[in-house]
Amino acid sequence: MRGTILGFYLLLALFGYGQAEYPTDVFRPPLDIPIILSGTFGELRSNHFHAGVDIKTQQREGIPVYSIGDGRITRIKVSPWGYGKAIYIAHPNGYTSVYGHLQKFSPEIEAYVKKVQYQKKSFAVEIFPEITELPLLKGSLIAYSGNTGGSAGPHLHFEIRSSASEMPTNPLLYGLEVRDATNPTLLAAYAYPLSDDAQVNQSRDKVKLMYHRQADGSYLADKVTATGLLGFGINTYDRQDLAANKNGPYSIKQFVNGKLYTDYAFETFSFPEGRYINTLIDYAHYATHQERIQKCYKDPSNLLSIYNTIYNDGKIAITEGLSYNVEIHISDLAGNTTKLIIPVEGKIQEIKIPRKDEKTDTYIIAKKPNNFDLDGAKVYFPANTFYDNFYIDLKKGKDTVTIHNSKVPVHRNFTITFDVSKYSNEERSQMFIGRLDKNLTPNYSSTYKRGNTFTSRTRNLGTYTLAKDTVAPRIRPKNFKDKQWLTNYNYLSLRIDDNLSGIDTYTATLNGEWILMEYEPKDNTITYNFDDVILDKKQCDLKVIVTDNVGNSSTFTSTFYRK
Repeated sequence: MRGTILGFYLLLALFGYGQAEYPTDVFRPPLDIPIILSGTFGELRSNHFHAGVDIKTQQREGIPVYSIGDGRITRIKVSPWGYGKAIYIAHPNGYTSVYGHLQKFSPEIEAYVKKVQYQKKSFAVEIFPEITELPLLKGSLIAYSGNTGGSAGPHLHFEIRSSASEMPTNPLLYGLEVRDATNPTLLAAYAYPLSDDAQVNQSRDKVKLMYHRQADGSYLADKVTATGLLGFGINTYDRQDLAANKNGPYSIKQFVNGKLYTDYAFETFSFPEGRYINTLIDYAHYATHQERIQKCYKDPSNLLSIYNTIYNDGKIAITEGLSYNVEIHISDLAGNTTKLIIPVEGKIQEIKIPRKDEKTDTYIIAKKPNNFDLDGAKVYFPANTFYDNFYIDLKKGKDTVTIHNSKVPVHRNFTITFDVSKYSNEERSQMFIGRLDKNLTPNYSSTYKRGNTFTSRTRNLGTYTLAKDTVAPRIRPKNFKDKQWLTNYNYLSLRIDDNLSGIDTYTATLNGEWILMEYEPKDNTITYNFDDVILDKKQCDLKVIVTDNVGNSSTFTSTFYRK
């Protein structure tokens, strides 16, 4: 079933989506403060597109969040990761609104969620309320803004999705007002020789273009000499008024001698296609320089649905003796546009910079499964693990295997299996598969142990090793001491951390009863709110147990007093 659904969305991607009509006078803003964005819809993120907008909350938490329309809550998710605390509201007109990184819910919803958390004895929960349980009116208070989950600072992550397909759409299309009179910024432009016989400025490799600003605000590039099949790419960002954040633009258009070759916009997309962002950007350049160059041409493996027009895959056939005028228009949703003009002359020249071909003894056919035995380890790549065929570099070492490098994007999980038969059962119990970082520290990769093998599924290339973690997690009180009177305290907080394999589980009891402690990985804290449980004893005995990913466990006990 899952494969059928994915196939359906990818089929839609082949045809693209035309701009639809969106209601602009139905929804209210989710906040009662000026809407200033720190992130835009479709913005390029790591392995995915941003599915909503990030609304600035004046660098603080606790700002009231409201339902943008009548509806009912269909989903509530609480997690230390991702959207953190999030609410999903279905509206009668067929849309779903999503509110993420919340600090806490409104009192009624908070009580509803905590009841479930105590029933399941878990901080992380996902709840699907019945249709009649949590109805809302337009403007109902639902939560307070925060910084939970994978958030780098206080803000509200806000989405509007189509209820039928769960496809996110650009919230600014629904009348959400943002002040914006600022043109997008062009940081760099590149030309790519795409065919075997192609060349650009006497190079078989990509070339960075030089350009200068003209009186009308557009940019004019120095003349490019080329032949063969040519493609262009740009590094760009957009800013809204009142904010310095470097956000993503809305649309990119490429014209060749006045003909529209490429037109893509961030109006909507489906979640299953998100990872194809790796085909939209020059991934090798990003891996090396942390700069995302957006291609104005389309690779064969690119199944994105964001294209309104894509003539000849956006690739330009340059013929010797002819001249071409290429224009790239970068626009935001308010219509502010930055234009780059690139004159191209068809001319064959002596090659001074050859194409950089990195060949090894092993060639990967992306559409076929590939299995490799590296003595003490095996690596299996299912079909379509990669987007393109390439020469892969595989190296084996002592309890170590190096799988190419980070310049190649990975679409599907592949499998690494280590033979651990030479280790005793006691040794294996504290071992795991880890991916070495730049400091050669092994980072835990989910490790499945069966018989004489350890297996991990991952999408990250690099060096993997068998590592051992013998040190249990640390537990330290943050805002209290043993034997202390805490009568006037609102909450109890502890720090928990692990030096290697990372924290797997934690649990806490008070006078023998399970209590809810909210986990915040950003500062390694767990926190208990004294309002959760009515304490009927003056002496309170706290017990916290934390376990890491290989089973090392620590126990913390403390006694405090309250009236």
